[in-house]
Amino acid sequence: MQLVTEDNITDLAAARWATAHDPRTAELMSALVRHLHAFAREVKLTEAEWMAAIQWLNRTGQISNEKREEFILTSDVLGLSMLVVQMNQRLDPRATPATVLGPFHIDGSPELGYGEDMSEDVSGTPLFLHGRVVDLDGNPVGGAVLDVWQADDDGLYETQHPEVDEARLRAKYTAREDGSFAIRTVAPLGYTIPMDGPVGELISRTDISEYRPAHFHVLLNVPGYRPLITHLFQEGADYLDSDVVFGVKEQLVVHYEPHEGGTFPDGTPVEGPWFEATYDFVLQPA
Repeated sequence: MQLVTEDNITDLAAARWATAHDPRTAELMSALVRHLHAFAREVKLTEAEWMAAIQWLNRTGQISNEKREEFILTSDVLGLSMLVVQMNQRLDPRATPATVLGPFHIDGSPELGYGEDMSEDVSGTPLFLHGRVVDLDGNPVGGAVLDVWQADDDGLYETQHPEVDEARLRAKYTAREDGSFAIRTVAPLGYTIPMDGPVGELISRTDISEYRPAHFHVLLNVPGYRPLITHLFQEGADYLDSDVVFGVKEQLVVHYEPHEGGTFPDGTPVEGPWFEATYDFVLQPA
């Protein structure tokens, strides 16, 4: 019989998990045990604190569903999501940098044509984003599909509207043979992460800003190239220096040129104020 003590429990547990049949699982789980035990020792974790953490995890799971990924949000605000992205996306400096996926992506967005409006009747200042999808040498990547999604003027995504049962502020745009694309939407606004759940409860006990700067998401998954998950942020937006999920990169900050009336770059007439932005997405070969 081997007696378990405070001194040997870590080695015993790590060795037990090292018997996992898959070598990578064995590596991950035994390392997780060692780091968790080291954390508990460092902070002298009490039983009451341990139980509070267990209950917090329970609530995080209970509030999560197909429309709300509270565990992804947890990873985001702890900086773990961006750390994993940066470790796994060490791209060529010429390539568009990657950032977090976030908890609000939905598969199966509708396909729209060049310059078609994905905002429909959502209020906001019209935004016309156009540019090219190219490789590291500037050659066009024709046929690249840009999966785009964003929050509305209330700072909410489609999945946060229980009454919405159709696509809202999301679409897929296909680049032309010369790599050019055009997206029409409304200028996104900064917003707060959901504060009505366990993550928000924890954030509210700190001086951490719960806000994200104005942005929209773009996902490109093109055969022959590294998949790219990224954001585009508005130049001068609030919270660029304090993004709660650490997602801002200088190369992803875009200037919005203001216009008054006239026509969009594709020739569509427009009344009132609107913004124009240009950006080229640079993909790295797989």
